[in-house]
Amino acid sequence: MSLSLPQNDRPRENALLVGVLTPDTTQADLDDALDELEQLADTAGATVTDRVTQALPQIHGATFIGKGKVEEIKKLVDKRKTDLVIFDDDLSPIQLRNLEKAFGCKLVDRSGLILDIFARRAKTATAKTQVELAQLDYLKTRLTRQWTHLSRQKGGIGMRGPGETQIETDRRLIGRRMSVLSDQLDKIDRQRRTQRKGRGDQTRVALVGYTNAGKSTLMNALSDAAVFAEDRLFATLDATTRQVYLDTNKSVLLSDTVGFIRKLPHKLIESFKSTLDETRESDVLLHVVDASHPNFEEHIRVVNNTLKELGAREKPTLMVFNKMDVLEERGMIQALREEHEHAVFVSALRGIGLDSLKEALLGVIESDYVERTALLPVTEPKSRAHIHRVAEVLEEETVLAQEYNDTPQPALRLRFRTSKKNAPELDRMLARFEQFTFVSGGDGAFGSEADLAPE
Repeated sequence: MSLSLPQNDRPRENALLVGVLTPDTTQADLDDALDELEQLADTAGATVTDRVTQALPQIHGATFIGKGKVEEIKKLVDKRKTDLVIFDDDLSPIQLRNLEKAFGCKLVDRSGLILDIFARRAKTATAKTQVELAQLDYLKTRLTRQWTHLSRQKGGIGMRGPGETQIETDRRLIGRRMSVLSDQLDKIDRQRRTQRKGRGDQTRVALVGYTNAGKSTLMNALSDAAVFAEDRLFATLDATTRQVYLDTNKSVLLSDTVGFIRKLPHKLIESFKSTLDETRESDVLLHVVDASHPNFEEHIRVVNNTLKELGAREKPTLMVFNKMDVLEERGMIQALREEHEHAVFVSALRGIGLDSLKEALLGVIESDYVERTALLPVTEPKSRAHIHRVAEVLEEETVLAQEYNDTPQPALRLRFRTSKKNAPELDRMLARFEQFTFVSGGDGAFGSEADLAPE
């Protein structure tokens, strides 16, 4: 079913989809890919009127598809008055040029379509800069088809035509603009790294998943983020971070990030580096899955492969199966529970299962905790406050301690647990007080002095 929301007052175009069945794909894979391509086209503002497929042992270098299929599409384009032909695969510059000339209408491949959607969805200055850089990188190798109105001759000494000169000039302009955008993104990246350092002692959780899995809806359900959520692909491009309380005095920083998709343009990943760093530098991942999608297992595989490419595949991850309220086959829930033992099942839209999600997430975080016992002089209130802020204090009592042979003085004996991320920093802070030794006091809750031995 095609959505029909207004697309910034731009008139909707009629589109024809083209997919190729190769020996390493199945018909079901192709059908699912074209279904997704139709969703992408709808998001971009086009109404799909036709689909054309072809089985090929190998891709044609000049036109991607066979000559007969090119003629068939041409006739269909003329009959339907098609505005746009969309290929499900990326095309080379020569293929784009040849096919556009043959069809006599606009032509776009999968990467070009995704980039168009990103350009229209980008709202913040950061997102717009990231998208423009990716678009220019995509365009610079495809300039040859932009200048067919200028004469072009063979290259060589004395044979340089004005069209070719214009293309080279345009490439230089694109190169300069890309350099400026890269510098801007480097500056943004440095700013975000500084921001992340300021909250480095807090546990950071990133929502990841296939596009339209419901990450933004879940973000809104767990916090007051008011992130834009819509039943369309790539509704959200910018990373949003909010504090979420999992329990009393136990909070995390939760970040919503751009969704993944199969065949996501590599240059787009590079351009969105500063946004995707929220995923790279998080402590825990919430992998959100649309359990109602018939091909959710393929979506899981795509997300895992993308996380591997980002260097985040080995992070502690909690699977969250979303949209359980619209799951038609109720027997699937038990099957999913058996296959994914530690997964959580929720409906972010209806607020179902959120308490279980918070409990499971807290369990994942605390499974990585280490325990410490330390003496702290009572004259160090800032150190005590810092321990209470970044660690969970299990026991605390006032005892007598002394430095070497000095007179015993009141001190605090604390037993706490903290994440492995914060433990080294706390160990360095407490090392300043290693010369203090327990003398007496307390109610024996800590056991013997052996509890104070370094771990």
